[in-house]
Amino acid sequence: MQLETKRLILRPWQEEDAEELYKYAKDPRVGPIAGWPVHTSVENSLEIIRGVLSSPETYAVVLKETNKPVGSIGLLFKDTAHAPVTDTEVEIGYWIGVPYWGQGLIPEAIRELQRRCFEDLGCTGMWCGYYDGNIKSKRAQEKCGFVFHHTSPDVFCPLVGETRTEHFTYLSKEDWENHL
Repeated sequence: MQLETKRLILRPWQEEDAEELYKYAKDPRVGPIAGWPVHTSVENSLEIIRGVLSSPETYAVVLKETNKPVGSIGLLFKDTAHAPVTDTEVEIGYWIGVPYWGQGLIPEAIRELQRRCFEDLGCTGMWCGYYDGNIKSKRAQEKCGFVFHHTSPDVFCPLVGETRTEHFTYLSKEDWENHL
């Protein structure tokens, strides 16, 4: 499955993307704030592609202009979500490499996955979360119509071995339709 926006192609991760993934995922400003450790090598990034990033509805965020991935976005369903997702809802997660922060690329990708969820997959709602201090993620969610739902203090993040406060936002299909 490949999706397109004005500036982006959202497509499945490929093993050949390991070097590009490592380029951005080794930066300590990217993964830890999202709850995952920095990548330690191209081989580590390849393992992540084969395992985590090969999940259904997980996409490389690829710039049309370079045809190279600069981030990732994906959907989590009831069995893997952190949020209290029902059978007809999903949780969305994303990140983008530091050189592309502040360019509106992630909101562009989020909007396309919102369309996919509500139009193609028949979802009734979409959750999103961010850890305390991740203001960029909070802003991206607000730009895309998500509204604050609740805060969960003392959430253990096993990938980084820390306890954090996580904030959850929510967008119903009806609110999405009104936000268009």
